[in-house]
Amino acid sequence: MAHSVGLVNLGCAKNQVDGEIMLAALKKAGYIIKDDAALADVAIVNTCGFINAAKQESIDEILELARLKSEGRISAIIVTGCLAERYREQVQKEIPEADAVVGIGADGDIVSVVQKVIEGKKLQSFPEKTHLPMCGGRMLLTPSWSAYLKIAEGCDNRCAYCAIPFIRGKYRSRPMESIEREARTLAENGAKELVIIAQDTSKYGIDLYGRLMLPELLRRLCRIDGIEWIRILYGYPDGMTDELLRTIAQEEKVVPYIDLPLQHCNSEILHSMRRGGSREQLTGLIAKMRSMVPGLVLRTTLIAGYPGETEGQFDELCSFVREIRFERLGCFAYSQEEGTAAAELPDQIDKEEKQRRAEFVMEIQMNIMQENGEKMAGRKLRVLTEGFDRYAGCWFGRSYMDSPDVDGKIYFHSSGKNPVPGQFETVKITGCVDGDLTGETVG
Repeated sequence: MAHSVGLVNLGCAKNQVDGEIMLAALKKAGYIIKDDAALADVAIVNTCGFINAAKQESIDEILELARLKSEGRISAIIVTGCLAERYREQVQKEIPEADAVVGIGADGDIVSVVQKVIEGKKLQSFPEKTHLPMCGGRMLLTPSWSAYLKIAEGCDNRCAYCAIPFIRGKYRSRPMESIEREARTLAENGAKELVIIAQDTSKYGIDLYGRLMLPELLRRLCRIDGIEWIRILYGYPDGMTDELLRTIAQEEKVVPYIDLPLQHCNSEILHSMRRGGSREQLTGLIAKMRSMVPGLVLRTTLIAGYPGETEGQFDELCSFVREIRFERLGCFAYSQEEGTAAAELPDQIDKEEKQRRAEFVMEIQMNIMQENGEKMAGRKLRVLTEGFDRYAGCWFGRSYMDSPDVDGKIYFHSSGKNPVPGQFETVKITGCVDGDLTGETVG
């Protein structure tokens, strides 16, 4: 009788792709894949180790599965992902219920890891990070019509607050041909939207080809039949070249949406973060981006409460948010991460103050989104239908302005035949509620 395996996938979309590759390998090997890890023989926790909140979520999930194991409801627990990679000895020591603790380099060996824990063996394995599979068959955890496409792994930016370089290793791009093959397979399986991800998508190709190749990759992906939207996440300011912006503006399938994490605008804070730049430079860059890409939706992330951030520097950040009026924004309280340069800085800000600052920025942003949303009334948008909300009594989906998982939804009624999830509808916007648009189908 075949054993069953379930995956608890935590953290970012990049981690999710790793989980999808592991699931496909396990299914190919004959294991039964359970949607709920609590109902499986073997539970795999693909952890996140980026910031404190994500680490705590990972630990809580493992401990809950450990409780189920003690009750005899599951047989074994495997811990992998960023938390396992970053805190190897601690995870093994403090969570003895875990039958296997393996690093990201062992993801390609997941079939043998599962087999060993089924046989009752305890296992710890931490191969080189570069052994992490960047391609292969995938069992999508997203709806078939939308898929993440990881084009690179690791990071060389060495921002002072970030642990990713020593968790994930150096930046390494996938060959363009490999990415194209995967994109075609996704399209053949029904994907209409590709969401391009990496730790820094804008640096794609610099290590393989000696120059920035994201524009060329986008042009190639646009030639794939079936793909209708291509969306770019996780770019960096220094990668926003004129060639990239022209490509986004000219290629019909590349939606005018860019995720551009800025983290701050004050020059002293940016220098301390090892990111460089200034408010004036960022303001100029954004103005150029908006002028070169008509209808651009700009998403960013910010950090509030960075070590030494004065009230004046925080006020400058708030003023920047009000001035730029980002279409989408997330602000996070600074997380003091062991092993990073910022963790050793003086003038660490207490948790309550950091959280207050982050929430204050988000209040500003929510007001901006509500104002922008109300101005959308009467506009017609092409919406990718995702499902029906039985509590709200209407359908919901996303326009080009909304990335899956992180942005909002458009809630709409249909006077004609029922929309089909995965298909596009033209929706006339009628209002905005808490930043989410409402509307009705037309045509």
